[in-house]
Amino acid sequence: MTQISDAHTERLSLAGRRAIVTGGTTGIGRAIAVLLAAEGARVYLVGTDQAHLDDALARVREVGDGEGGLFDLSRPDQVGAAVDAAGAALGGYDVVVANAAEAAGGVTEMDEAALLHAIALNFTHYLLLTQRAACDLTAGDVVMIGSTSAYALGPHSTVYAGIKSGLQGFSIALRRELGPRGVRVALVEPGLTGSDMQLPDIPPERQRDMIAEEKMLRAEDIAVGVHYLLTQPRRAVIQRLTISPRVTDEG
Repeated sequence: MTQISDAHTERLSLAGRRAIVTGGTTGIGRAIAVLLAAEGARVYLVGTDQAHLDDALARVREVGDGEGGLFDLSRPDQVGAAVDAAGAALGGYDVVVANAAEAAGGVTEMDEAALLHAIALNFTHYLLLTQRAACDLTAGDVVMIGSTSAYALGPHSTVYAGIKSGLQGFSIALRRELGPRGVRVALVEPGLTGSDMQLPDIPPERQRDMIAEEKMLRAEDIAVGVHYLLTQPRRAVIQRLTISPRVTDEG
């Protein structure tokens, strides 16, 4: 009789893997960290607020093993410092989830300081983090969290859309660059997802309503997508995974 294992592909375990999650104390990053820890990975959360870090680590430690630290990833020197701290706490690492980001608007709506900060956090930190990972890893996974805002080319999203579009091209080229070294590269593009990033435009009560109406995703939906791509056989790369609400006005 044919076994289910003959019909399904290999599924890798996350037990014993060591993951760095930037922006890991709230929203999508927190959900990813919790799920990976629940599946047996050791996680290191990078955040900027002590209360959020304490809360996220308490949740992670309910289901698994985690550490964390506070770093301003808009500062180039802090990216390397965060990786050093994570490597020391975990005894190395083999998964990097670049997730830390902030909202950004139209290029004519932001002053120069805000524009440079958005680029540094939302884009430069991703490049620096993956550059460091490329030096450290002989095998492993790099996961970048983008956004379907890359397709929302409206007048109030030029900076954010430009950055997220840039991550698309970067992730494709990086996969080709790091693949021969045994490192997989994937880009996950969430649609509208409930998180602090939606504040103050969409208050928590409205976010809950939109999730119930299936017009908004939960952060855990994105975490499940990350789990899926990390557990595929090493020969397979989920290069780009787009996750959108069922009911959506997005392009």
